[in-house]
Amino acid sequence: MHIHKFEKIWLIFGITALIVFLTTVGVSAFYLGNQPPSCLTTIDQEKVDTTKPFDKPGLNKVEGKEWDYELVYVAQAFSYNPMEVKVPLGAKVKVIATTKDVVHGFEVAGTNINMMLEPGYVSEYVTTFDKVGSYLIVCNEYCGTGHHMMYSKIEVVE
Repeated sequence: MHIHKFEKIWLIFGITALIVFLTTVGVSAFYLGNQPPSCLTTIDQEKVDTTKPFDKPGLNKVEGKEWDYELVYVAQAFSYNPMEVKVPLGAKVKVIATTKDVVHGFEVAGTNINMMLEPGYVSEYVTTFDKVGSYLIVCNEYCGTGHHMMYSKIEVVE
């Protein structure tokens, strides 16, 4: 069987690119320890309102942890609870969120916070707010007819 010179070049290029890609993914996954986020923490979605820390949504000061505050959010039918939170400038915050009903998005515009909230699971993200201002939280997963009205706000103050 005769393979044209250009076909050989493209085959060699394709196989080389595949080997480089798989090597990069393998090194990243096994040697560097990068893993996809896992939802190890689960919650009974029907008892969210009575389960700590979701029984008191909002900003809570914590002691003895590597972060200063826990910011607890509960998403449900076109709203976030709480609607507005004031966070001190430079505070290291662990955002903890869940949903009571369907899949919701949790994106804080202007930051790298972007989580998917799934019923029965708890999503967490640790960040530091280094810039004074107002940050809008939007749902970036279509959740029904009132999806466009689902928002909240984080106000970073000095």
